[in-house]
Amino acid sequence: MRDYTKFYIDGAWVEPLGSARLDVINPATEAVAGVIAMGTVADADRAVMAARNAFDSFAATSREDRVELLQNILAEYQKRYADIAAAITEEMGAPGWLAMQAQAAIGVGHLMTGIEVLKNYRFDELRGATMLSKEPIGVCAFITPWNWPINQIACKVVPAIAVGCTMVLKPSEIAPFSAQLWTEVMHAAGVPAGVFNLVNGDGPTVGAALSSHPQVDMVSFTGSTRAGIEVARNAAPTVKRVAQELGGKSPNIVLDDADLDAAVTRGVVAMMNNSGQSCNAPSRMLVPAGKMAQAKTIAAAAAESVTVGPPDGNAKIGPVVSEAQWHKIQGLIQKGIDEGATLVSGGTGKPEGLETGYYVKPTVFADVTNDMTIAREEIFGPVLTMLGYADEEEAIAVGNDTVYGLAAYVQGELGHAHAVAKKLRAGQVFLNGTGGDLMAPFGGYKQSGNGREWGDHAFAEFLEVKAVLGWGAKEAAE
Repeated sequence: MRDYTKFYIDGAWVEPLGSARLDVINPATEAVAGVIAMGTVADADRAVMAARNAFDSFAATSREDRVELLQNILAEYQKRYADIAAAITEEMGAPGWLAMQAQAAIGVGHLMTGIEVLKNYRFDELRGATMLSKEPIGVCAFITPWNWPINQIACKVVPAIAVGCTMVLKPSEIAPFSAQLWTEVMHAAGVPAGVFNLVNGDGPTVGAALSSHPQVDMVSFTGSTRAGIEVARNAAPTVKRVAQELGGKSPNIVLDDADLDAAVTRGVVAMMNNSGQSCNAPSRMLVPAGKMAQAKTIAAAAAESVTVGPPDGNAKIGPVVSEAQWHKIQGLIQKGIDEGATLVSGGTGKPEGLETGYYVKPTVFADVTNDMTIAREEIFGPVLTMLGYADEEEAIAVGNDTVYGLAAYVQGELGHAHAVAKKLRAGQVFLNGTGGDLMAPFGGYKQSGNGREWGDHAFAEFLEVKAVLGWGAKEAAE
């Protein structure tokens, strides 16, 4: 059993100031997998002050110094790669293959991308007689989720390190193991004392303390819209920068000229990935009303092909992260049935033979209308809703008829898909099953958040812009 009851503050593992502990549950076995200490406001404060004290010297480091540091972090991460993947499987139930090929792999991806961006990033630009300088914003607080734990740590920490910020991380208390290993990597890589700090704890205590702390200059939060609102409220009195990546209810528009079999199958499989626990999952599939009957048949076959099982096997999906999450998903599946949607595949209860563990049946609803609960709320489980549309204008209108705007998907002839993509209000639009791009800015419109992560756009979140007028006055006069 893992015993992670110390925090990492000012370059050392230290005892927490409080005595509270939390058992971490393995969602595949429902057994205790480890224990963590739960931080206090005082723990958060000393971590922030360590970051504050380290800021001036780290902000003054050269680009070359920070490139070398990130390269050292990458080398140490690669040494611990298998350990990190195993921790992700244990803490949140990702199948072993997914943890190795995607969950842990994306940490390498963000490090490599950050290194390459930093090598050529323009921190200074002379415009006429005015010098525009981009400078590190200061101390950053990172509050990260459980569903893609290393992804959300890496996509915040890497650009912050790259530009010269210092930071405090509060990972999800539900899935804290991989954050512990990430911290061990940072220490082994020689990150200067105080530049990176880790405090475990819950949102109402440590999260609130960090987001409201007067010595924190920016807070980056990934999680639910509900929690994001609280972070913003806590941050408002100190007028700090707030970057948020929140919920989603992403439309997947299957155009009339799409290959229906390929598009529907791809959409179902994509929805089920990571047990549906992705904020940008294509959770609302819109198909031409005249093709709904055919689409149901295709979707049922695709859903039934998605195997569910223990993470140490070859199943496509494992459990969802917790008992509370399981019950939430079950309630929303029942709500879909009660509100009159057609259950195409799956349903309530656990899959046969999987009585232990928080397993959910891959579920597809059809004949859904956009006013139903399952079409409005983010389910965050392997549950797809299929909606019919009369014409393209209706598809676009329904696609945009959500408080969210994180991602959207379009399947069809490429030129046609281009035209539809331009009309969708979302931070990312994926065409015809294309994969991800670590240089593509990641973030959303509306209640899906503000700011952008990934690639060069991520750097801007951690920089202030200073204009020095008259810098090039002589040159301008000449």
